[in-house]
Amino acid sequence: MTPRTRRWIGFLAVAGLVVAVFVSLALRIPLSSENLRARVVATLADRLDSEVELGELTLRVFPRLHAVGTGLAIHHKGRRDVPPLISADKFTVDADLLGLWRRHVAYVRLDGLKIQVPPGQHHEDDPEKEAAKDAKSLPLAIQAGHVAAGRQVVIDVVEAPESAVIIIPRNPEKTPKTWSLHTLRVHSVGANTAMPFEAQLTNGVPPGQIATQGSFGPWHRDDPGHTPVNGAFTFKDADLGVFKGISGILSAKGTYTGRLETIDVRGETETPDFMVSISGHKVPLRTKYHAIVDGTNGDTTLERIDASFLNTSLVAKGGVYDVKGVKGRRVSLDVAMNPARLEDVMKLAVKTPQPPMTGALRLKTKFELPPGDQDVVDKLRLDGDFAIAGGRFTDTDVQRKINEMSVRATGKTGDGGATPKVASDFSGRFALGNDVLTLQRLTFNIPGAVVELNGQYVLQRETLAFLGSLFMDAKVSEATTGWKSVLLKMVDPLFRKNGQTVIPLKIGGTRSAPSFGMDVGRVFKRGS
Repeated sequence: MTPRTRRWIGFLAVAGLVVAVFVSLALRIPLSSENLRARVVATLADRLDSEVELGELTLRVFPRLHAVGTGLAIHHKGRRDVPPLISADKFTVDADLLGLWRRHVAYVRLDGLKIQVPPGQHHEDDPEKEAAKDAKSLPLAIQAGHVAAGRQVVIDVVEAPESAVIIIPRNPEKTPKTWSLHTLRVHSVGANTAMPFEAQLTNGVPPGQIATQGSFGPWHRDDPGHTPVNGAFTFKDADLGVFKGISGILSAKGTYTGRLETIDVRGETETPDFMVSISGHKVPLRTKYHAIVDGTNGDTTLERIDASFLNTSLVAKGGVYDVKGVKGRRVSLDVAMNPARLEDVMKLAVKTPQPPMTGALRLKTKFELPPGDQDVVDKLRLDGDFAIAGGRFTDTDVQRKINEMSVRATGKTGDGGATPKVASDFSGRFALGNDVLTLQRLTFNIPGAVVELNGQYVLQRETLAFLGSLFMDAKVSEATTGWKSVLLKMVDPLFRKNGQTVIPLKIGGTRSAPSFGMDVGRVFKRGS
């Protein structure tokens, strides 16, 4: 289950204890509805250290105990500036006399349940306060289940259909997150024991259906965030199309354990039709992950993500964090791809039916995805380095020119042999931001030649703007034959430096129609 929703489980236990208080008092005081209502309110206020409101309360004892209450609201003591922690339009209690003798209530139903979770309070800067809080939480939790001397009352089953959980953010400018629980069923509800549960709900972003089962407790009254929780979840039909720039239907499953305020989550996801909109190509994407979730603010530390698509694997670490004053969250990752294939990555990035180039890829990058409503490609930030080994162009004309360049660069233009099919090696640094890919120290190696470039590629317009140099083993005159070779002997010294031929280059045009040429202006510049 999405980790941010875990905190509501503990608050349902409080709602169950409300009913436990009611039942225990019903066994000890006259059956006047007003008298019973007043005593329930007073006892709950004392036991929960809260302000309690209760509308009408009716009770029928025979043939079975049946009680109905309306207008229940539990507020933090002295905090009328925030909504009630727990509210229910109506609650229904059913019990039999034998069960009551054993201090068991058979069934409780909560209709119109709302759990509005406020931001938690921490003493992380004061370990002594934190330890003292831990030391007293458990005894107080046990006391909360004892509405009078003797054993606690246990509710066998609590149901809360079509309830809502509202997570109130620390930042008042942010919109509270609402979770719609279609079904919620908790067993053996008490204060000093773990309580099994199962639930189904709709996730907000991305929208999808979550089913979860597990246990939580014992309940910590003073600090609900310290309540233990563990279980398993499935997440189906999550539509990634709500994020501009990508699409796909994701499913996930996993387990979680820890405390409501700090949850350790391990799971795996599968998206058989993942697509980056700019390319239009779908690929199967699978991930396994380990995350630590801060239940107080929803921040998630991603300890490790292992992802794979086609023949490419990547490992990522980082987190998903709240951004003050901004809607949404920031994703910050360190990503490493190895082993990887260039054609797999290009399939996600370019529109052509087949990727422009193939080869083995190694890549490391900082990955920053800020919040906002822009397309993912427009707001994505990358900063890293890469290397491509054995690269070949899929366009036969481009690869033919690379093959010919290699032959000319080695000075073997006149040997009459067949033109070899050469592989290219690339390496360099890159940065992506504002739809522009910037390449620095881009090095392109083929037998007999090295090209070094710096420049930019605009993703949406697919335009190129690069400057650099071609370094060849052969002299300029040796790169051709016939009368051209004779004429070029005169300019060989102009391009010859330190035993190599150096030709300044410029590349422009578009990805589909690039233009290559010599940068004449730099030929006669000293130091070019």
